[in-house]
Amino acid sequence: METLEKAGLAVNYNKIPGTKSKSLPKQVHIWDETLRDGEQTPGVALTIDEKIEIAKKLDEVGTAIVAVGFPAVSEEEKKAVAAIAKEGLSKASVAAPARAVISDVKSCIDAGVAEVPIFIATSDFRLKYQLRMTRQEMLERLTECIEYGKEHGLIIDYIAEDATRSEMEFLCQAYRTAIEAGADKICIADTVGFVRPEVMKHITREVKARLWTKAKYKVPIAVHCHDDFGLATANTLAAVEEGVTYPQVCVNAYGERAGNAAFEEIVMALEELYGIDTGIETEKIYSLSKLVERHFVVPLPLHKAISGDNAFTHSSGIHSHGQLTHSMTYEPISPSIVGRRREFHLGKFVGRHFVEYLLKMGGVKATSAQAREITERVKKTHEELKKTQSKVAFDKIKGDLKDLRTGVSEREFWAIVFDIV
Repeated sequence: METLEKAGLAVNYNKIPGTKSKSLPKQVHIWDETLRDGEQTPGVALTIDEKIEIAKKLDEVGTAIVAVGFPAVSEEEKKAVAAIAKEGLSKASVAAPARAVISDVKSCIDAGVAEVPIFIATSDFRLKYQLRMTRQEMLERLTECIEYGKEHGLIIDYIAEDATRSEMEFLCQAYRTAIEAGADKICIADTVGFVRPEVMKHITREVKARLWTKAKYKVPIAVHCHDDFGLATANTLAAVEEGVTYPQVCVNAYGERAGNAAFEEIVMALEELYGIDTGIETEKIYSLSKLVERHFVVPLPLHKAISGDNAFTHSSGIHSHGQLTHSMTYEPISPSIVGRRREFHLGKFVGRHFVEYLLKMGGVKATSAQAREITERVKKTHEELKKTQSKVAFDKIKGDLKDLRTGVSEREFWAIVFDIV
């Protein structure tokens, strides 16, 4: 079917040259953190088989880098990372992160991964209160670990944790130090989701201006954004607008606290709104989303963009009628692009046109008066059903969902302590 845009009936302001940054890349490489930061969603603990299945699916859809776990966390995690590395992915680089600690890097080497993102904070706050080291000590530690990784033939990336709360000159000094030690990529991490999109642009421009003036510092830049203020997707796109080519994402926006930039949102925004090639087979996005949801046992919100149950469901009679006349009336993209189907909701907002459509599809002949009566009956039925809905039942369902978040209780923690100490 001819699109409204091709027919000259719809204006796409996204294509106006003046609305696009001159630094916008033509292609980006999706760096997925679902099996690392995503698994840090409270209550989630994947089995080796689940990790392998998700990693293979991420590879299948065209992900460039898959961070498959954190080997230094435990022996079981190290085994899982090693299993995926041994399994081998056909397209994606298998990565595993390490703190700026030699033993962490050794764990990654033992696990057999090809790429190791090394992370250490650059904000004075984190250096003083968390790491308890000076700037100089931090730079020396960073250099030591990167050089060690390069000596062992690894692709090494440097993640400047808390970059968006760091003093710019020292942040760039850390990046230069990492690159001189052999880092292949650097990453701007908005670790606590603290900046606005315009601020992310400013930081990215500053980093580029201070590094890319010399050829040896012109390495690819990644970005890692958290969603504490609901801005992870917006901040990631803002960074891409300024030339970042490795956006880090998590499927379904899973991750620590409020989560990370969503794989499906970043990919579809870049492909459809910016016209940037992500290398992702978008028609497989929904099956990836459902696979990860099932293994994480963390239900998606119904209204979640792209992958939520309601994302392509129409309730209003006006909307349903519009969709029956042309698919783009109330949808920005066809659901088939992300492997989904359009749905219609029968309830208090249903319209007569949709009822008549259903009757026609069912081979039922009805007069206009009968169609109106059916429409009104559907509306009233939904309203009556809603009245019988129990808030107590809702609270119970919410409680049951909360129970899905597994973990060790404080009582169990102290029982372990007293059993050992």
